[in-house]
Amino acid sequence: MAEMKRLAKETAIYGVSSILGRFLNWLLVPFYTYTLGSTQEYGVVAKVYAWTALLLVILTYGMETGFFRFANKSEHKPESVYTTSLISLLTTSLLFLVGVTIWVDPLALGLGVPTHPEFVWMMALTVAIDAFTAIPFAWLRFQKRPIVFAGIQMLKIGVNIFLNVFFLWGCPLIHEASPELIGWFYDPDFSVGYVFVANVISCLVGLVALLPSMLNVRWTFSWPLLKSLLKYSRPLLVLGIAGIMNQSLDKILIPYLYENMEVGDAQLGIYAACFKLGLVMMMFTQAFRYAYEPFVFSKYKDADNKQSYAEGMKFYLLFSWLVFLGVMYYLDILKVLLDPSYHEGLVVVPIVLLCYVFQGVTFNLSFWYKLTDKTQWGAYISFMGLGITVAGNVLLVPVYGYIASAWTSFVCFLVMMVVSWALGQKYYPITYDLKMAGRYVLVVAAFYALGMLVPIDNLVWRMVYRTVLIGLFAAYVLRYDLPAGTVSALLRRGKGPR
Repeated sequence: MAEMKRLAKETAIYGVSSILGRFLNWLLVPFYTYTLGSTQEYGVVAKVYAWTALLLVILTYGMETGFFRFANKSEHKPESVYTTSLISLLTTSLLFLVGVTIWVDPLALGLGVPTHPEFVWMMALTVAIDAFTAIPFAWLRFQKRPIVFAGIQMLKIGVNIFLNVFFLWGCPLIHEASPELIGWFYDPDFSVGYVFVANVISCLVGLVALLPSMLNVRWTFSWPLLKSLLKYSRPLLVLGIAGIMNQSLDKILIPYLYENMEVGDAQLGIYAACFKLGLVMMMFTQAFRYAYEPFVFSKYKDADNKQSYAEGMKFYLLFSWLVFLGVMYYLDILKVLLDPSYHEGLVVVPIVLLCYVFQGVTFNLSFWYKLTDKTQWGAYISFMGLGITVAGNVLLVPVYGYIASAWTSFVCFLVMMVVSWALGQKYYPITYDLKMAGRYVLVVAAFYALGMLVPIDNLVWRMVYRTVLIGLFAAYVLRYDLPAGTVSALLRRGKGPR
C-alpha cells in the first residue's frame, strides 16, 4: 500500500509539472503573436521548433527508454548504465554540434534564414543540450526524485519565459526611452532571434542545475553494454521518428510547399498559432494518459479488465466531446489571445480539436498491442499515418494552403484510430460501446450546429446562449450515459483488492 501511495504521489508530481509546463510554454504563443513583427516571424519560430522536436528524437535515439530497461536489470549496475548512456549521448551531441557549425551557412539557406545562420546554430545548441540532459533527467526519475526533476524543469521554463518577456517586451521599451542603457547587448533588429537566445540560456541553466547528478557518480564506460543499449533502442528510434513526424511534419513542410518561402513562413505562422488553441484538448488528453496508463496495466490480470477498458474509453469520449464544444463555443473569447492578423486561421481549430480526440482514442486503443507484446503493430500503424501525412501535405498544401495540412492530420489520425480498433478486435477484442460512440457523433454535431450556426450578433448574449447549450449537453451526458455513481464505481473497480 505504501508503494502505491508513493507511485500516486510521484505520478501527480510528474503529471502536474508536465501539464503546467506545457501551459506556461503555451502562454508564449499569444505573447509572440502580439510582440513579433509579423506572422512570418512567428512562422520562423514554429518551423525551427518543429525541426527541434524531430532532431531531439533522433539525437536521443531511444536511449532514455533503454536506460530504464537496462538500469533495472540485475546483471547491470545502474551507475554504469547511466554513465555509459551519458557518454554516448555526449559524444553524438557534440558531433552533431560540430557538424552544424561546419555546415551552418548551407543549413541556414535550406531553412530559409540565409541572413541569420546564428538561428540554426542556436537551434543546434539547444537540441544538443536537451538530448544530452535527457539521461540526467531519467536518472532523477530512476532515483525517485520527482520534486528535483519537476523543479529543474520548471526552472528552465521560468527562465525561458522571463527572458522572452525581457527581450521582446522590456528591452524595446528601455531602448525607446534610454537606448544607451542596453545598447551594449541589445539590437532591436535582431527581433525573433531573441526567442532562440532565451531558449539557449534556459537550456544552459537546466544543464548547470543537473551537474550534481552527473558529477556525484563514478564514471565508467562499457562498450558491450552500449551495443546492447543501442540494439534495444534502435526500434524505439524508428517508432519515435514516425510518431513525432505525424505531429510536426506539417510545420516542417508548409514553408517549402509555397513558391516563396517567406510567404510559406507567414502562412505557417498563422496555422501554427491557431493550432495551439487546441491546447485545452491536448492537456485533457495528456492528463487522461497519466491517469489511465497505470490503471490499464494494474487491471490486466483482473477478470473484468476488458469491461473496465471499455468504460475508460467511454469516460474519455464523453469528456473530450465536452471539451470540444467548450473550446468552440468560447472561441470568440479565446481568439483574443491571438493578434487579429492570425484570426483568418481560426478555421483550423475545430479540425485540430478533432485530431486530438482521435489521438486520445488511438492511445486508448493502443493498449491491445502493448498488452499482447505485439508492439511492432504500433510502428506499422504510425508509418501508415506518416505516409498519409506526407502525401496529403505535399499534394494538397500547394493547392489549398495550410487548411489542407489540418485536414490531412484529421484523416491521418482517423485512419490510425480505425485501423488500431480493427486490429485490436482481432488480437485482443474488447466490446466498446460503438452505438454510444456513434450516437455522440450525431449529438455533438447537433449541438455544434446549434451553437455555431445560429446567428446572434451580440457577444454577451451569444456566450449566454452557448453556455446554456453546454449545460444542456452536460445534463444529457449525466442523464443517459454518466449517471451518479458511475465514475466513483469505475474508480473503485480500478483500485482492485486491497
